[in-house]
Amino acid sequence: MLYYFIRRLLQGIIVLAGVTLFIFVLSRVIPGGAARGALGARATPGQIASFNRLNGYDLPVLDQLWHFVKGLVLHFNLGYSYKNNQPVSTLIAGRLPKTLVLVGISTVFALIVAVPLGIFQTVRRYKPEDYLFTGISFLLYAMPSFLIGLLLILYFAVDLKWFPIAAPSATTVGGILADPRALVLPVLTLSAITIASFSRYMRSSMMDVLTQDYIRTAKAKGVSSRSVLYRHALRNALIPIVTLLGLSIPGIVGGAVITETVFNYPGMGLLAYNAALNLDIPLLLGTTFVAAIATIVGNFVADVLYAVVDPRIRYGKR
Repeated sequence: MLYYFIRRLLQGIIVLAGVTLFIFVLSRVIPGGAARGALGARATPGQIASFNRLNGYDLPVLDQLWHFVKGLVLHFNLGYSYKNNQPVSTLIAGRLPKTLVLVGISTVFALIVAVPLGIFQTVRRYKPEDYLFTGISFLLYAMPSFLIGLLLILYFAVDLKWFPIAAPSATTVGGILADPRALVLPVLTLSAITIASFSRYMRSSMMDVLTQDYIRTAKAKGVSSRSVLYRHALRNALIPIVTLLGLSIPGIVGGAVITETVFNYPGMGLLAYNAALNLDIPLLLGTTFVAAIATIVGNFVADVLYAVVDPRIRYGKR
């Protein structure tokens, strides 16, 4: 077990090093570079040369890479946002907790809904209820996040006036959680596609588990259908869902960008969107780097949970 975790940690570090190198290369090959993004399209060659000299962009590439990696490792220096006149790390530190709240609540809600829904469809398989929820799942899975968000706003906020149109605009996590009504529509929007995919995987996984020999043996011994379903089949059926959860982290984070933009939610997704509109290259690359870290951590946590859900699994040397 320990050997596996160490190996996965080393793999994560290697991937993170590759992402760091990729972001460094991107920051240097973008037309105009950081100077053009900071000074604008009308900047003169002299102004660009002065900017590059002050910020070290005129140094040899290897020297630039060394300073970039050293600042990132020692001080988590992701650059400076000239558009916002603040360090990128400061901007992300203020927005990241809000995105974690939105993504965390949406993911938990999606699991709470999708797992029982998948079980229900398995119990009622090939019945009208199963076909109904299958059709709804396909419809939600095919719809883009921004369309789901706009439809929810039109119906629940504009027509019924049950919820506010915009998400909470508080500057702190506590302030956001203090306005749960304003969180309902963003959470529903972000979790809709996740519910659709997870419920389908849960249904398929449960149906596969119910055909295994140990399930037939349990039924032959007179174990009740409820006990077979929840005590014998459910835990093994959850294993693919745990793996899928880790692999879905990039998609959920990407969906947060769209959801936060639609509802004007003050998280990291909206920060990245505004950075792209304003050609704020350091900020855009900084948010990309943090999203890569979230993806690596999510996959590592999924591997740990995989072992927790199925205690028969023991990772060791191979």
